[in-house]
Amino acid sequence: MSGNTFGKIFKLTTFGESHGIAIGGIIDGCPSGIKININKINYELNRRKTGQSKIVTPRKEDDNIKFLSGLFNNITTGTPIGFIVYNKDKKSEDYKNIKNIFRPSHADFTYYKKYKIRDYRGGGRSSARETVCRVIAGSIAKQIIKKIKIYAYVSSVGNIKINKKYNEININNIEKNIIRCPDKKKAKKMIKLIKKIKNKGDTIGGIITCIIKNVPIGLGEPVFNKLHSELGKAMLSINAVKGFEYGSGFNSVKFKGSKHNDIFIKNNKTKTNYSGGIQGGISNGMDIYFNVAFKPVSTIKKKQYSINNNNKKIFFKIKGRHDPCVLPRAVPIVESMAALVILDYYLLNNIYKKK
Repeated sequence: MSGNTFGKIFKLTTFGESHGIAIGGIIDGCPSGIKININKINYELNRRKTGQSKIVTPRKEDDNIKFLSGLFNNITTGTPIGFIVYNKDKKSEDYKNIKNIFRPSHADFTYYKKYKIRDYRGGGRSSARETVCRVIAGSIAKQIIKKIKIYAYVSSVGNIKINKKYNEININNIEKNIIRCPDKKKAKKMIKLIKKIKNKGDTIGGIITCIIKNVPIGLGEPVFNKLHSELGKAMLSINAVKGFEYGSGFNSVKFKGSKHNDIFIKNNKTKTNYSGGIQGGISNGMDIYFNVAFKPVSTIKKKQYSINNNNKKIFFKIKGRHDPCVLPRAVPIVESMAALVILDYYLLNNIYKKK
């Protein structure tokens, strides 16, 4: 299987399945001499891990990371950083009843048709369990680009959404509730809705907004490696993501050019930021902000029908432990993928400067 590596200079390759022995990764291209705070990595993993609240899957994984190479006394050596996280709380027997069934909107059908075999235990390689590796690499990336700050938060669940603009958000409130929504009143409504949906055996989706601050001018490589195209690729590679928009996004179609243009003012700033911090595929020094749309989790606890390997219609009901809404656990994943993109371009810029 190809497509397991992300990045051009700072490269992450991941391996492993949801119910396999372990998952892990290799980071290549990491600069040497950087002090890595393991506690910060564990903090990010705890934000992503299962069992953290009543609105996520109850699967209990400690997500204890073991570094195999690339660090000496917690300092990067410049060699590949290898790491592994063992799966401990897997219940593969929960999936035996669907091993020959193609679950609706899952990767079961496409994986089987492409590879003539599939790991039915929790989705195998297509499971969001793989994103643990992204969070580890993303945390390391964040520690390299310390001056650049990345904040993601849940801005909508179903029809409940924050009405404030990205620059009106108090980022200090993001971690003050289990849904990771900075608006206290909206957060309560979101949590209530998710619990209601969960009790009915169903799932629901929403939107995560991400803000990247202190980005230097000049990141991005036209014409096919524009900064926003790489951010879009990164976000769309995350499980359950169905859409990406940056700046004014799809709402820009409602504007006239005279209103949408970002007028330049003093100190290389613009009066507005409909461009979302990116113009011509290159960062302009303003805040980068974008939205990532997540679909409802495909695994529901309602009775459904589908087809099996013999193309016969079959009714079934899924067992196991699953998220009623992926959003709260996806916040650190969005931040991590953004960090990988920004660091990659940051290193690329430094290479050009050395020439």
